[in-house]
Amino acid sequence: MYFRSGNQAAHTSIALDGPSGAGKSTIAKAIAKDMNYLYLDTGAMYRAFGLYAIKNGVDFSGSWSDKGNEKKLISLLDSFDLDVKHVDGVQRVFVNGEDYTDFIRTNEVSKAASAVAVVSAVRLKMVELQRKIAAGTNVVMDGRDIGTYVLPNATVKIFITASALARAKRRYKELLDKGDDSHTFEQVYSDMIERDKNDSTRSFAPLTRADDATLLDTTNINLEESIEAVRSIILSRLGLE
Repeated sequence: MYFRSGNQAAHTSIALDGPSGAGKSTIAKAIAKDMNYLYLDTGAMYRAFGLYAIKNGVDFSGSWSDKGNEKKLISLLDSFDLDVKHVDGVQRVFVNGEDYTDFIRTNEVSKAASAVAVVSAVRLKMVELQRKIAAGTNVVMDGRDIGTYVLPNATVKIFITASALARAKRRYKELLDKGDDSHTFEQVYSDMIERDKNDSTRSFAPLTRADDATLLDTTNINLEESIEAVRSIILSRLGLE
């Protein structure tokens, strides 16, 4: 245990934002474990809805300018029930009672998650769930707009980034490690660029660094060094150094 979080005020919130593949989720999990805080992977919530949409016939392979797809997504919200549970210290995401956790990290679902996140009705539903969870416990939350929109009054805000090339290499390795060799590196890199564009240019709560967020570029540091850098920032902001 690196933190003595028991001395902190109730309901401390840590917001980690940044683009896809920057290492936010892995870092957030490590920090939450150290602090004995709840970890909430907001990206997994969008991924779960993306997979649910795929299962219900929404096609994300073409241009997202198809308004028919957007209407279909909105119609699916009424039948979409999401629950987040922690099993043996690991967050599991359930949709209508079915565990989606092991099926939401594919490249196809990554593209779907970015697409559904553009739809304001989807984001409003997810944000409502996220704020409700954060209001009742100490939490570490990572995503695209946590510090700017979901939790604008978060105790600590950190924007974690890396070059698109570095992030694509990490994502490609992650896919290969999971036995998924269905995509070339060039495809993963291209999808990364496309997702960055979608996330940063969407009209509703786009990916951007909050004015009071500390910037951390992980392009040239490894995971352990990234975790330590985030830990140091949090200790400083909480006055625990």
